[in-house]
Amino acid sequence: MKISYEIKTAVLVLLGILMFIIGFSYLKGNHVFISDRTFYAIYDDVEGISKGTPVTISGFNVGSIQNIEFFNDSEKLLVKFRVENKINFSKNSIAQIYETGLIGGKALAVITKPGIVAKSGDTLSSAIAPGLTELVNDKLSPLQEKIESTFVSADSLLIAINNILDNQTQSNIKNTFEDLSETVENVKFSTSKFENLLEENENKISNIINRIDITSSNLSNFSNSFADLEKTIENFSKTSDNLNLILSEISSGNGTFNKLIFDDSIVNFLNSASENINLLLEDLRLNPKRYVHFSLFGKKNKPYEKSDE
Repeated sequence: MKISYEIKTAVLVLLGILMFIIGFSYLKGNHVFISDRTFYAIYDDVEGISKGTPVTISGFNVGSIQNIEFFNDSEKLLVKFRVENKINFSKNSIAQIYETGLIGGKALAVITKPGIVAKSGDTLSSAIAPGLTELVNDKLSPLQEKIESTFVSADSLLIAINNILDNQTQSNIKNTFEDLSETVENVKFSTSKFENLLEENENKISNIINRIDITSSNLSNFSNSFADLEKTIENFSKTSDNLNLILSEISSGNGTFNKLIFDDSIVNFLNSASENINLLLEDLRLNPKRYVHFSLFGKKNKPYEKSDE
């Protein structure tokens, strides 16, 4: 059986219409061949989301927004979005609008919470995550206030400085800086002269340092001599102690020195011995034959007779 040309044309047109519907639905974010569920959320401001905006859970794309309209003739907005059937979450979950990046636009995220599983047609709680612009504004607002306050303070300070720095004061400051510049130049000149002086007298300075080293060494030797002197003084001290001990013994009456110094008997004995020696010498002088003689015939010695003198 042959199919007529008209039937083939009709089939192709229907297929084209079907493909157009499928493509249009896909572009709107409605997957024709994927079963899904529909949920709602109510917002005061949808923050720029639109039909086809992706719906994510933990960053994973699970659906899209199907429609946005005013809720019951009020200023609130009802957002209708779809989520694939295989994705389950509870009724307590939150539909939160957030920024996907600096230039990535907006998206709707389902923040899952524990509880009873949500069914198609349920309305979730809504929320809007603060965007980067809002966070920056929140951080910059206090800083802006501080900057403005700083500028006001700086303006007041400048006004006060202008009141203080009259023409005479400005002239004095200028003169001060000129004097300071001259002082710096003088310091540079003095430093240069000092360096030249050091270069010219380098040998002398070296000799002085060497002499200082020699003097230091001599002082060290002198200190060693002082150490020897201390030992000598210590020996003298010990000798003095010994002499004091000897004198103490002599004073106490012990020993020959004490008798020689303090006892008269020794003196008397010595005087008596001296007198006897004198008599002996006198007799020897007057009667030498009594002590020195020669006897050939055995003449007896005469007895000693004391002289009358």
